[in-house]
Amino acid sequence: MSERRYTEDHEWLSIDGDVAVVGISNHAQEQLGDIVFVELPDAGKALEKGGEAAVIESVKAASEVYAPADGEVLEANEALTDEPGKVNSDPEGDGWFFKMKLSDPSQVTDLMDEAAYKSFVEGQG
Repeated sequence: MSERRYTEDHEWLSIDGDVAVVGISNHAQEQLGDIVFVELPDAGKALEKGGEAAVIESVKAASEVYAPADGEVLEANEALTDEPGKVNSDPEGDGWFFKMKLSDPSQVTDLMDEAAYKSFVEGQG
C-alpha cells in the first residue's frame, strides 16, 4: 500500500517502502497552464533533497521540480517527452515525472499528507 505525501513546492510522492513516484500536484499544473515541454532526470542520477530534479515549461513559465528527498532516479516517465500534456490531464496519475529510490525514507515523514496539503493550498489563496 503506497502512501501519498506533498511538498510545499507542490510535488507529490507516492511512497512504497524505499521507492517513491514523484510528480506535481493538480494545483501546480493549474497554476502553470498548458505544459509544452518536460525535461526529466536520467536513471541513475543522484538527487539531493531540495535540489532541482526536472524542469517543466508551460505557455506561461518555466518551473523546476525539486527532489523531495535524497535518493537516486530509478526511472523517468519517458511518455512525457512526447506527450507533456499528460501532466495537465492526469498530474497525479499518468503524468508522474520519475521514480526514485529513497536514501533515507525518514526524510519524507515530515511532508504533508493530502489533508494538510489541501489546507496549505487554500491558505495561499
